[in-house]
Amino acid sequence: MPNTTNLIFENASDDLAEQATQKSNALPRQGVLDEFGEDSEGTAYSTGILPSQELERLVRVTREIYAVEPIQDDQFQPASLDLRLGSVAYRVRASFLPGKDTTVEQRLEDLAMHKMDISNGGVLERGCVYIVPLLERLSLRHRTSATGNPKSSTGRLDIFTRLITDNGTEFDRVREQYKGPLYAEVSPRTFSILVRKGSRLSQIRIRRGNPHSTDEAMRRLQEEHKVVGSTISEDEIRNGVPVSVDVQGNESGRLIGYKARSYSALIDIDKIRHYDVEEYWEPVHAPRRGGLILDPADFYILASREAVKVPPTYAAEMIAYDTLVGEFRVHYAGFFDPGFGHPDAGGEGSRAVLEVRSYEVPFVIEHGQVVGRLTYERLTAQPNRLYGSGVNSSYQRQGIALSKHFKPPT
Repeated sequence: MPNTTNLIFENASDDLAEQATQKSNALPRQGVLDEFGEDSEGTAYSTGILPSQELERLVRVTREIYAVEPIQDDQFQPASLDLRLGSVAYRVRASFLPGKDTTVEQRLEDLAMHKMDISNGGVLERGCVYIVPLLERLSLRHRTSATGNPKSSTGRLDIFTRLITDNGTEFDRVREQYKGPLYAEVSPRTFSILVRKGSRLSQIRIRRGNPHSTDEAMRRLQEEHKVVGSTISEDEIRNGVPVSVDVQGNESGRLIGYKARSYSALIDIDKIRHYDVEEYWEPVHAPRRGGLILDPADFYILASREAVKVPPTYAAEMIAYDTLVGEFRVHYAGFFDPGFGHPDAGGEGSRAVLEVRSYEVPFVIEHGQVVGRLTYERLTAQPNRLYGSGVNSSYQRQGIALSKHFKPPT
């Protein structure tokens, strides 16, 4: 079993560090401005989600993020960093959290069934659980923490992916001042997948401080920016801005989504626009009357009824599951980047794609039913790249969009 504490850190060159310093907005000015007030491009805050230029600074200058192999420029997203799989994967008997007194490696000694070299490719079977050490590691400083999430394409393939840390007591949460390795728990639910060292299934957001968000702040954000493009009363905005589902389309019989075919062929996670849609998905059309019945054995791709917008100085996250709205899970991959759906980044009219799976029993989901809530958090500064503008953005201006692995429907 490898000793993950002996990972080699390759220092960035002085030239790269200097470039990152020049790109960065430097450190945010001290003093928190009015929360969720109108931001200008030059406004900076002492707390919030770190934008792309600050993430570069953490890699090139402060080295709070480092890796076994050099971090690539295209890993930097407007408010997150893509994480890469390492060279081995462990098939485990069950999902786990290590607990505050235990490392992931120690837990693997008890739970690992099989160790697999995926340097040049390895198959992760549907229905199985794997732990994969990531190439990236963290050495966070005071007041700095992180949050993990699957990438959009990962969620749209029904790959359940969560971030784990040593001594961790929560999935997808990296405590303040954490120093150590990162691991991905990967469990393909619908399709078996082919991955290799360097494949990207998850991403991480870095947060400085703990800025407090309130329902009133969300109401102001909706009033000023119309972040969810429908008429929403103030009372409906609580613990985020509500998002509803479209199961009607523009007319009866219209395409409203897709349902995954059972027992489809393998998907290579690194092949883009390669697979034929009809071999993996069945079209779902609007019911002639009533709602759409979700079968608990199936996985669905649907879309929000409303257009969704993320202003350039905010990041958003979809709350995945709420037992108050029904026995189903919506949106495995919850990060929405700054600029998503925003006119300034060419995304006006973008809808949220919803990854939907019912639990235990068939469930009728009605048109316009609230299926999740978007929570918005301020960035410390506007990023030097927006989703859809100057960054590889596969889902800007999307309607009902499958993952980028599939050819565009004809």
